[in-house]
Amino acid sequence: MSRFKEALERGKEARRRQVEHARNAKTERVAPMADFDAQARAWLNDVVVASLDAAKADVAGEVTVDIDTAPRRRVKASTPSIRFQIYRKRGSEKKVRRTFTVSVQVSGEVSVSARGIVAKEVGNIGDRSDERFRNFVAELIEDAAQGT
Repeated sequence: MSRFKEALERGKEARRRQVEHARNAKTERVAPMADFDAQARAWLNDVVVASLDAAKADVAGEVTVDIDTAPRRRVKASTPSIRFQIYRKRGSEKKVRRTFTVSVQVSGEVSVSARGIVAKEVGNIGDRSDERFRNFVAELIEDAAQGT
């Protein structure tokens, strides 16, 4: 009878370990998403917003850069993003505004997209360099200044 009790106790212990392992695995699956969201938002604030603010200050007389950092709707499944507009300051002429969206993919790649253009990759959240994004913003500002 003692062998039966020992086997029963071993079975109970194995079941407890299995449940604990399942809880730990679930926690590990949830944690990377939270880390990704925090890392992506930090990259957007550190690189994108800082670069757009610097560009805004540089071209204040010719071109307007509006930044919309507030997400329109907070959906857990959506990827972090920031929208911005670049348009030329003109007196009486109609303002042509182009809205761009900087979004972070689950892979960590950051891309800029807008209506009528193919999304362009401008960085990765693992790389803290803002050079590629700054160069792309400079191209967009030149296009806006020329009125294209």
